[in-house]
Amino acid sequence: MTARRRPPGAAGRADAKAAVERRIFVLDTNVLMHDPTAIFRFEEHDVYIPMTVLEELDAGKKGLSEAARNVRQVSRFLDELMRGATKSQIDRGLALQADAPVNHGKRPPAGRLFFQTALLESALPESLPGHGADNAILANTLALQQKFRTARVTLVSKDINLRIKAAIVGVHAEDYSSDQTIEDADLLSSGAHELPADFWETHGRGMESWQHHSRTYYRVRGPLVKDWRSNEFVYDSGPDGLEAIVRRIEGDAAILELTVDYRTERNGVWGVAARNREQNLALNLLMDPEIDFVTVLGPAGTGKTLLTLAAGLAQTLDHNRFGEIIMSRVTIPLGEDIGFLPGTEEEKMEPWMGALMDNLEVLTQSQSGGSWGRAATNDLLRHRIKIRSLNFMRGRTFLNRFIIVDEAQNLTPKQMKALVTRAGPGTKMVCLGNIAQIDTPYLTETTSGLTYVVNRFNGWAHGGHITLMRGERSRLADFASETL
Repeated sequence: MTARRRPPGAAGRADAKAAVERRIFVLDTNVLMHDPTAIFRFEEHDVYIPMTVLEELDAGKKGLSEAARNVRQVSRFLDELMRGATKSQIDRGLALQADAPVNHGKRPPAGRLFFQTALLESALPESLPGHGADNAILANTLALQQKFRTARVTLVSKDINLRIKAAIVGVHAEDYSSDQTIEDADLLSSGAHELPADFWETHGRGMESWQHHSRTYYRVRGPLVKDWRSNEFVYDSGPDGLEAIVRRIEGDAAILELTVDYRTERNGVWGVAARNREQNLALNLLMDPEIDFVTVLGPAGTGKTLLTLAAGLAQTLDHNRFGEIIMSRVTIPLGEDIGFLPGTEEEKMEPWMGALMDNLEVLTQSQSGGSWGRAATNDLLRHRIKIRSLNFMRGRTFLNRFIIVDEAQNLTPKQMKALVTRAGPGTKMVCLGNIAQIDTPYLTETTSGLTYVVNRFNGWAHGGHITLMRGERSRLADFASETL
């Protein structure tokens, strides 16, 4: 590795961008285990992999876990980059632009990949005893800082404790953020926009309205249209205000369709009526045959599972739109793991499906026929609702199914992609979750697979999203959510 020196007087030139200081990113093992394409995500900067990281990757390549699969993919990427390279070429760095995967809007990689090819003199302080892998990575990073004083060396790790140790010994460390779909979870779309008080004055001129199949449509033009996306909701917060869904954008005009009011008993879904605006908008997405993919976010008690299950039962048993309901979730325990469970796949999943059973009990309470009638209804529902494990989804194709993925915030973007691509013709998929309650290690609100699909599907003509705000479980649950 040879340092690229900054030409004199470059700061005052018009092409100052070309004279930006050189940056070297040292990757920790957990970054590559989290995102196997991480080596291609640093644009024009150089990437350095210590020998300790290669040793840890080799130790973690066995098994069927997501981390083990990612390690094997990293090894394949490195093998492709090193194919045919000589020792001198490896010492000078391998060009990263070759065979780089899709970079999702970021600039393609233009830097070089360096490996630790020689023993670097350790510069760790005596206050860090031991010879652990983290200390070896810190020692390599410190040695690089001393060797390339004109470059900015940064350690990239998802291990918070390693970043703390790095800061203590004078190493600049950062979290890996290239997999973030958005900068801040607060920027995630809620799926609904409140109309300003002067909306009709600014957008009412030249408005067209018509009816088709008992549904009312409007074509509006104005400055707000450019900020709208397909299948987002707009509403007037007045007592009898407008609630509509943006069906499509046509240049500078938007086609709005009035929503169905599911807050009335007449429009109830499997005996369930919406209790607030967001629940009503969610039922509009869940009951719409033109929408194939729905994401529903919200804290505990907002009705995500109940509304989705009611919509699935209505469309499966009443309308015969789907053959059956498939429900699944990530099996991450809240406390200590209870160990292996006996029985079939469905029997193993039942302890994780308490939310399904609780909501089925609510939905069958209104059924007539006494206890015998409710038992017969429960038996019928159990035959039409299948519980499946996410571990066995790969390679499957679901036809005419209503798929519910609960606790989807614990899925990685790669797992979410593998799951959504299982949907065949006539299938509708609904992903539920609360990104404030993530239990998967190394996943955050901005890197969760649920956040990923909400952002990627935003504006798609056959996808919709809504965030539920208000809890409707009980006054005890509402008070606990606000105060605890």
